[in-house]
Amino acid sequence: MTDPTIALFAKYPVPGLAKTRLAPMLGEEGAAALHRRLVKRTMATMRQSGLPFSVYFTGASRQDFADWLGDDVPLVEQREGDLGERLARVASPAILLGADIPGLAARHLRDAAAALEKHDVVIGPASDGGYYLIGFGKEYPFLWRGLEWGTESVLADTERFLQAHSVSYSLLDELDDCDRPEDLAKWPDLLA
Repeated sequence: MTDPTIALFAKYPVPGLAKTRLAPMLGEEGAAALHRRLVKRTMATMRQSGLPFSVYFTGASRQDFADWLGDDVPLVEQREGDLGERLARVASPAILLGADIPGLAARHLRDAAAALEKHDVVIGPASDGGYYLIGFGKEYPFLWRGLEWGTESVLADTERFLQAHSVSYSLLDELDDCDRPEDLAKWPDLLA
């Protein structure tokens, strides 16, 4: 199998639209600034992995993203739809992730790529019951339908879907995401 392409799903850091659950604690500007740092951190991690990557963007123009992240970054517009519909548009083999996992390291991405050599799907579970990463060697349309995105049952529901369709999968290390004010206590360096 060719190396999977990492697909980072990123929103433009507009105050009031980025990291809104953190705005009560950080303010809208502070939440947007934190989002900028998280995206930059994830970009550095993707580069360190040595795997090909693209940024699936929303919330601003392609040029705004190129100005922010660099002209060398492959950019793909997310287009409309719920999260499942947007994720389903990524061609395989791919590793999909967001920018809200401060503990993500290049080894997690390389481990995900290696897992796809032996399994159909790889999942990086998040401590909140969701996942920070999902990778696949070919398309599985059923994965993106019928899930309640953003809930604590996403991981369990995804595993049920995979088992029901006899799709082999591997789980990576569980990591914490940074979505709510209480999550910030785990990542004090993000506020510096």
